[in-house]
This record gives sequence, C-alpha cells and structure tokens, in this order.
Amino acid sequence: MNNMYAVFEQFGPPQQVVKLGQKIASPPQAQQITVRMLARPINPSDLIPMRGAYAHRTRLPCIPGYEGVGIVEAVGADADPKLLGQRVLPLRGEGTWQQLVTCPAPFAVPVPEWLDDCTAAQLYINPVTAWAVLTSELELMPGSTIVMNAAGSALGRLIAQLSRLLGYRFIAVTSSSIQAQELLRLGAASVLQTADEATLKAQMQELTNDVGADAAIDCIGGVAGHALAACLRPGAVFLSLGLLSGESVNWQQLHHQLQLRGKLFHLRHWNQRIATEQWQAAFQHIIALLGSKQLELQQPAASFPLAEVREAIAYAEAGTKQLGKVMLTG
Repeated sequence: MNNMYAVFEQFGPPQQVVKLGQKIASPPQAQQITVRMLARPINPSDLIPMRGAYAHRTRLPCIPGYEGVGIVEAVGADADPKLLGQRVLPLRGEGTWQQLVTCPAPFAVPVPEWLDDCTAAQLYINPVTAWAVLTSELELMPGSTIVMNAAGSALGRLIAQLSRLLGYRFIAVTSSSIQAQELLRLGAASVLQTADEATLKAQMQELTNDVGADAAIDCIGGVAGHALAACLRPGAVFLSLGLLSGESVNWQQLHHQLQLRGKLFHLRHWNQRIATEQWQAAFQHIIALLGSKQLELQQPAASFPLAEVREAIAYAEAGTKQLGKVMLTG
C-alpha cells in the first residue's frame, strides 16, 4: 500500500522544515495493526520538536503526530481480527501525520460510532494528561483548590471541566479576558488575569482565606511559574507541565523557601509506568463523560488535507488556539 507522510529531516521553523514523502507501507507485524488515518490535530507538542527543543531525543528524519483517528486496514498474525474495519486511535506507535499508521494492537483505543472523527482525534494528549494529573499526580481530595496558569488553553478547558466533576475548586490564571467567561462556564470557580506575583498572591490569599491553594499546574515556568508557586500553601504540590517561557523555575527555591513538593509530568513517562488495562480504562472514562455531555472538546478551527500540511501549520501558528485545533485530514 502506498503511504504519503509528512516528515522533517532537520530542525527549524515547522512550516519551513516539514515536507511530504511517499513510501510503500510495510505489513503489520504479529502484535501490530495498520490504520488508515481519517483525522489528526496539530498540537504544540507536534511542532515544538521540529524547532529542536528536544533534539537529544528526536531521531531524524521524524514523522510528527502523537494522536489521531482512523480505520484498521490490516492486522498482524497475533492481533485480534475483530479490529479490522473498526475506527480506533492508533497510539504509541508511528507518527500520525501519514496516511497509514502502524501501532501496537493492545494500545489501539476503539472509538464508538456516535463519536465524530474530529472529537475522537483529540482524545489523547490533552484529555489523558488532564485525567492523569487530576486523578493521581496532584494527590487531591474533594474540595481541594487548584490554580493553573495559561489556563485558556485546550488543556485548561479540560482541567476546568474535570475539576468540577471531581469536586475540586479550580482557579484559572489567564492573560486574556476573552477566555474568562468560557472558563467559568466550563467549571472554573474563579478566573484571575494578572502576571504580577504580588497581585496574584494577594488575590489568591483573598480567595483562599489566607491559606493558599493545595496544588498548582504550571505551564509557563520562569517568572510566571514563581508567581504561581507563591499562591500555594506550604506542603502543596507544584506540578510543571510545560515551559512556554523557555525558562525553568528554581526548584531549590520552591522546595527550601516555599516548602513545596515539586513534580514534573511527562505523558510518555506516565504511559510507561501504567498497565495496559489502566491505559484503556482512562480512555473509557473520558469517552463516557463525552457521551453523557459532562465533558466537551472544542470543534476544529479549520481542516486541511495532509497534502497541505505547510498551509495547515501556518494557520495553526497564526493565533487560532482559542478557536480550536487545526485538523489534518485524509
């Protein structure tokens, strides 16, 4: 089977370094399946490696794409033949920015008929991260208070919704007033719009009766990360999820001066330490919440065929994040 794919062979601006290629797809091995892709989103985690941020663990040439949905076209000798013709999420295998993706059969997540392709394609990176962080990594109890910066992101929207469902009090910190009402609708208890450490700390002290929050999710690092850390009570968990500023926080200061418990979260590390049953169960929880209308994902901002990947990347980087993901189809 002929397989068109997107690839980058050097690091640089994503729109410039990505290109298209063609190859003959190899048949799946014993425990594998081959999936013809229908849709996959463009995530920041797809573009960041192209710029060389993770050059030490990115092997070139590299096919991008961590998530997406497609139809099983072939199964290996030891894979379940009932998977043939099913829509699945072909995860933890090859990059998804290609027409045909091979992945380990045990990690393929079946998609129910009622779930549309664009929603299904977004079920992995942000939903599973939000689920894992809130149900295990932050060690929360019902009534716990969480504060998060860069909360207007797709991940922040999910944290808001799941916090409400799990009985947590979510305080969102965002630089945009446009996102405030939407975050409140989704489940945030409060939305703060300041990057100043003293102001943010004062507002948090007022909201928590001078106690401070029980946990923080930092997506920015640097100065903004320290401002977030100042909002926590002693002994709270400070979880680093990203470095949008390009700078890390001073972990020694957080530990010794603020008496916080610092953690780093990487989805790939979480994947490695959980059993296959836990992996599949996380998706079933998320799908069930979507089915009961207790959880919602944004509709795509735009869709482009895979052959127009450069145009799609340009659109995705042009400030459309608040509108939803850009999808690569076909």
